[in-house]
Amino acid sequence: MGNSMNLVRTYNQNHVPRKYVPGKRRVSIYWTWSYPWESNRDLTVMDNRFSTMTEVRRVLWPEYETPEWDAMNFLQGIQGTLELFHRSTLSFQNLVGEATGYPVAVYQRIDQAGYKLPIDERILADTDTLMIFGLDHILSEQEASSDEITAIREWLKREESCLLLAPHHDVGDTNDMQQRQEEYIHHGDQLVPRQQRFGQYTRSLMKALDVPAINQWGLHPAQTKGTGEIAPLKMNRELDNLGLLKGVKTFNFHPHLPHYALTIKDSKDIHVLARQPIDLDRPHPFTEAGNTEINSLLWMPPKDERAGQILLADSTIFTTLFSGTDSLEHFWRNLALMNIKGDLRKL
Repeated sequence: MGNSMNLVRTYNQNHVPRKYVPGKRRVSIYWTWSYPWESNRDLTVMDNRFSTMTEVRRVLWPEYETPEWDAMNFLQGIQGTLELFHRSTLSFQNLVGEATGYPVAVYQRIDQAGYKLPIDERILADTDTLMIFGLDHILSEQEASSDEITAIREWLKREESCLLLAPHHDVGDTNDMQQRQEEYIHHGDQLVPRQQRFGQYTRSLMKALDVPAINQWGLHPAQTKGTGEIAPLKMNRELDNLGLLKGVKTFNFHPHLPHYALTIKDSKDIHVLARQPIDLDRPHPFTEAGNTEINSLLWMPPKDERAGQILLADSTIFTTLFSGTDSLEHFWRNLALMNIKGDLRKL
């Protein structure tokens, strides 16, 4: 995947609205974190914080031991790790920009400079696909306000709208230290603490919008033997009315993926489009209970006053921190060019 930047980068400017053109989608990313809260975490606290860039360099040595990552050129604290997340979506942003003709707008709930931006008409007015990346630690207590919920509900009355909710993993949700260690050994990422719980903001939205799912665990995907590549998805293509899975075999590898557990049974309101096989050679409470796959991509077709679509997919699917594939680019392009036509309520 190319990640070259042909245009000069800008910073600390107001967003310029993108003009509506029928058939072309305007995509926006909303990071749910408080950048200051996350970056100011006490480094003597072991759980529920991001790694510092120094810790990343130590664990992944010598991958980041080149001048562009040293203290002269890159932030070495937690801020550096947050910036890695921003950099990791550039390939997705570039592809979507080329496919749609629009730049991807990127927002943060509270940014580096302390500006707070709730989701309101300023974001929604020129957005057709809103991607909410749930990487706020639960301890930071980010919650969708009643005004935000009302604004999103109104926006979802637009037929062209698509809300993608992307809460990340919930690792170590237990007081049982032995289980926390088992989860840690299962995913195998030394940069993830024994407890790291994400997604309070997206959870509050899911509750308010009657999305019958919740992000659980952080599970290591199965890999194709002899290749090291992530195992193919198990897909329900017959339910893929939006064409999201056309040409898709896999998403990208990430060592700790969330399971989007359904909170109701036998519902026509939500459909599991793709499941990811789990690495069964690594013990985990979820697989010990008999589970072999996680729900990776979910779709809620329009219902009642909601004319828009709701999707659930992990934010890491749109990053290249852990590499990417041609199949992943197909998924990105399908999402960017998604053509919502007709009445999708009847399945």
